[in-house]
Amino acid sequence: MGKLVLTSFVTLDGVHQAPGGPQEDTRDGFEQGGWSVPYGDDDFGRFIGAVFDRSGAFLLGRLTYEIFASYWPKVTDPADPVASRLNRLPKYVVSTTLDRAGWEGTTVIGGDLAKEVTGLKERTDGELQVHGSGVLARSLLALGLVDTVHLLTFPVVLGAGRRLFAEGTVPTAFRHTAGSVTAAGVSIHSYDLAGRPEYGSYDLPENA
Repeated sequence: MGKLVLTSFVTLDGVHQAPGGPQEDTRDGFEQGGWSVPYGDDDFGRFIGAVFDRSGAFLLGRLTYEIFASYWPKVTDPADPVASRLNRLPKYVVSTTLDRAGWEGTTVIGGDLAKEVTGLKERTDGELQVHGSGVLARSLLALGLVDTVHLLTFPVVLGAGRRLFAEGTVPTAFRHTAGSVTAAGVSIHSYDLAGRPEYGSYDLPENA
């Protein structure tokens, strides 16, 4: 079975909304889109390129799919590590409102998310990758379907915007597997799903 891998960009205060441009996602009146762009240095590019090198198919939420579909088909350089794979490999968009998808190679999936995604993981040669797609990401985590999370934390606080791990996210524990910091200060950490959190106490034992 293939791995389901989530790659997410967040600020120090956990915002994941509209990292790539001012008009990418203006829901709730968000006006600070494009906050990740100033940190896109060579270190960042190498990491993202390596992630896409392992891709076998893509699973996206509707909003992220529409953002990607409006941009990446226009990037036709076969040497581009992101565009070459997004345009060539199978894409699956999770939506109950989208009837058809115009981006070549895209299938709309609905119905039982756990059943659909489990089937996709079984059929995918390489990683089944989720990029962005915050609502979908939280649903997949709640179902225990995510194997690995790449969390890229950018050195900026916005004070507003939609959080990746919003109130009500299912409690989840992870095991840290890799980490680095780019020259521009982006903290990149990889985690494997480890089940539910464990809890303890720092209280001093009685009669110590």
